[in-house]
Amino acid sequence: GLVIDGRTLNVIFQGGLEEKFLALTKHCHSVLCCRATPLQKSMVVKLVRRQLKVMTLSIGDGANDVSMIQAADVGIGISGQEGMQAVMASDFAISRFKHLKKLLLVHGHWCYARLAKMVIYFFYKNVSYVNLLFWYQFFCGFSGSTMIDYWQMIFFNLFFTSMPPLLFGVLDRDVSAETLLGLPELYKNGQ
Repeated sequence: GLVIDGRTLNVIFQGGLEEKFLALTKHCHSVLCCRATPLQKSMVVKLVRRQLKVMTLSIGDGANDVSMIQAADVGIGISGQEGMQAVMASDFAISRFKHLKKLLLVHGHWCYARLAKMVIYFFYKNVSYVNLLFWYQFFCGFSGSTMIDYWQMIFFNLFFTSMPPLLFGVLDRDVSAETLLGLPELYKNGQ
């Protein structure tokens, strides 16, 4: 692990040592920045995003973490004693740090699986609808006549575009929460 303070981060950013800093952090399992200013926190996140081209996640619980949360791809705010500024600037909010594991491993897995299935569903829905219109044009001699009444089109889109996302969102759980918490390596399968 690597523990680095704010004064050392100043030397790194002002001295042009960002590449050496990143090379050092690649050899560490964890890096902890302590006593850093809000600007330094966001600069570290931006440096990692820019140089390593990876997705970043920032977690904060106070107003001094807002710039770091906004600089990351995904921001998580923890509501606490320092106020609600981090929560209001974040993508996701949790009440305690202990809920982070369930947010990432369970809800992250379910959301990823649901979105993947919904993308395939929308392609299937649109291909079937366009195929229907395409073959109808052969039947009517490419006259441009409408095959479907306007109200039927509205109901088609309502039932086949609105209802499935709601049902998938509520009912679709490919693996139980207990299994996902017990086997964290299942998270990597979706990636």
